[in-house]
Amino acid sequence: MHQNERLTVAHAHEVDSGERFQFGRNWSKFLKSLNVEQIGRAEESLKQMLNVESLYGRSFIDIGSGSGQFSLAARRLGARVHSFDYDPQSFEATAELRHRYIPDDGDWRVEQGSVLDKAYLESLGQFDIVYSWGVLHHTGSMWQALENVVPLVKQGGTLFIAIYNDQGKRSRQWRSVKKAYNSLPPSLRFLVLWPAFLQMWWKRLLKDVITGRPFQSFRNYKALRGMSLWHDVVDWVGGYPFEVAKPEEIFDFYIKRGFHLARLTTQAGDLGCNEFVFVRQ
Repeated sequence: MHQNERLTVAHAHEVDSGERFQFGRNWSKFLKSLNVEQIGRAEESLKQMLNVESLYGRSFIDIGSGSGQFSLAARRLGARVHSFDYDPQSFEATAELRHRYIPDDGDWRVEQGSVLDKAYLESLGQFDIVYSWGVLHHTGSMWQALENVVPLVKQGGTLFIAIYNDQGKRSRQWRSVKKAYNSLPPSLRFLVLWPAFLQMWWKRLLKDVITGRPFQSFRNYKALRGMSLWHDVVDWVGGYPFEVAKPEEIFDFYIKRGFHLARLTTQAGDLGCNEFVFVRQ
């Protein structure tokens, strides 16, 4: 069986059994509204976290490319890009985005692959920048995935990852919500999605009403990384498998493997991802 067929069958089994969210379906819908402004914000977020103005002449691998937005951003900044994703619809979304903006580009390769497949990773070589934002905690084997990306980073190269913040009991509660969402038939998932959405947004909704500006927060929403509010919410509520880590756990893990921390952005104990930029010594 061809690699893509094997991965697609495995992915379908996990979705059917309620063990995996269809991230690719969400990102395919997101692509319909993706615009130049959002791509520009993605570029700016890369430049800020990597402390660069350009990626010209550098190799960049996007592990779990999703919609392909950040692969495109890296390519527009001048990098040679390799994108891959386990989810077949994410793979197709990234390929579609490449075709839409940079067709027949020899410096942007898109494949279906798994970060848990060591043989596949070994075939890819090494990269100046290894990027995986909000992905490795959705593999079902986060610590193994964190280990597997190490050989992809060149000496002196950069590892940029984002991992869900460990909030203890609150994280365990969200894990139960996510599992419940994926266990339901698609037609009934609103029973989990809408209460979760209100739980996340009720304070801002109430503030808008009190200040006489109903839904102003929705209209003003511009995610720093160029995503969209509703697709962010669906991704958060549905995102399963779901693992978390404290910042110091990720720090210690990579320091022991010959990296030093160049940049860190935390959620200060709140929801979301802590961002880490490591350099391999």
